[in-house]
Amino acid sequence: MSDAIEDLEIQLLLEALFQRYHYDFRHYARASIKRRLIQARQQLGYPTISAMQDRVLHDASALPRLLDFLTVQVSEMFRDPTYFKALREKVLPHLRTYPSLKVWIAGSSTGEEVYSLAILFKEEGLYDRTIFYATDINPEALAAAEAGIYAIDRIRKFTENHQKSGGKSSLSDYYTAAYGRAVFDKSLRDRVVFSDHSLVTDAVFAEMHLISCRNVMIYFDRPLQDRAIGLFHDSLARKGFLGLGSKESLRFSSHAGAFTEFVPGEKIYQRREP
Repeated sequence: MSDAIEDLEIQLLLEALFQRYHYDFRHYARASIKRRLIQARQQLGYPTISAMQDRVLHDASALPRLLDFLTVQVSEMFRDPTYFKALREKVLPHLRTYPSLKVWIAGSSTGEEVYSLAILFKEEGLYDRTIFYATDINPEALAAAEAGIYAIDRIRKFTENHQKSGGKSSLSDYYTAAYGRAVFDKSLRDRVVFSDHSLVTDAVFAEMHLISCRNVMIYFDRPLQDRAIGLFHDSLARKGFLGLGSKESLRFSSHAGAFTEFVPGEKIYQRREP
């Protein structure tokens, strides 16, 4: 099959997903979405992208498997520890001055960053005055995040990252290990709202003091990146903070002038005064 036909099939599939289920991947970076759809076709056993489209359109139960390929679920606790160390040492001293706080983890995937921030805020004495909003478009990822259960063989890396981030306690204080799994304490999600939210189609969350959206926009094309950054700007309180992934930047956004680089090396920005 020629690339041109496969590209057309992909275009039709993405349009079908939007029209049938309102999942909008039409402005995701095309090379990345093509790679993941071909991987899905191969692993799910479809001869063509069109055959995969036909199945998903007529059988909603086939959708979750496809979403797993289209929404990347790669994360770890305290991933990029220097980012969390910068939050701890440079951002939280500013947040400490507020009587109540709102934090949005956009594209929360299976919850590793949610628990990282919950632990960080507990260690800094800010957890009890904070509401965390963890959002994603993948319902299975949100369910996994809410369960807070991870394979025990991942804990060593999580612990190493936590220590490098300046952790003030032992990570083992926050989970119970049994049967090859680590179950994180319910107290870490007492103040977490898990919610379905799309950066492509949904509206703002108002008055956030910190938004952390890391390694999500790398999968978007330029117009969609710009939409997401505008959404973050409108969702932040005055002088609120935005954290991005190490390969992401505001540099080419039309909203770049609305932010200052607060910790440039860690891609942490602060909303300017209006």
